[in-house]
Amino acid sequence: MNLERVVFGFFIILALALNLGFVAGEIDNPAHHSPWLLFSALIIGLITSGLKLGDRSQLGALVLAASLVANLLLMIAVSVWAVAEGGLDEAISPGLIVAIVSLGYGALAANVVSVAVLVSDTLMSRQ
Repeated sequence: MNLERVVFGFFIILALALNLGFVAGEIDNPAHHSPWLLFSALIIGLITSGLKLGDRSQLGALVLAASLVANLLLMIAVSVWAVAEGGLDEAISPGLIVAIVSLGYGALAANVVSVAVLVSDTLMSRQ
């Protein structure tokens, strides 16, 4: 068993799970979306990207690219939420939470691509 693959697999699946946990719920209800889950998904995504930096394979490049897309979308979502919370004296509006969650869905799609590539790479390496 390759410990490096286990650690990377753990983090990439954790990033997917945290991202899914954030977007679950009614899209326009701020009570259904935790800023801590969003921030945690970003931090784990950054760790995942860092773990993949040394890989020089084609599939590794695709996983890194998908991770970078997810990180960028999550960074934008975190920034929008932080500006909204810090700059406004009122609760976050349903329209703004829809934009933030929509960015989370985009990151979720990128994380699904990462996991799919990881699974296909694992299946191909067994043959």
